[in-house]
Amino acid sequence: MISFPKLESWNATTKVATIAATLDKKRILCRIPLKILHNKYGATEDNAMQSVNLHREVIQDAARELIENGHYEKDGSVLISLSNL
Repeated sequence: MISFPKLESWNATTKVATIAATLDKKRILCRIPLKILHNKYGATEDNAMQSVNLHREVIQDAARELIENGHYEKDGSVLISLSNL
């Protein structure tokens, strides 16, 4: 079962928001670039994490689907794209 603890971060250098997922006691980082947040929700760098919180359910559903289908990046994270939302 995939769960989503309330762990999140913003990387101002790469402009990527990250939320955490847990599957079988393993942490999976679920990343969503600012460009995607902006295109889908109108987010800016100043309110990116607020946008993540407002749309957390949709973002988690997208991350869950990527994890369930094994769509991992080389580093073990999942990258959420516009087509996933």
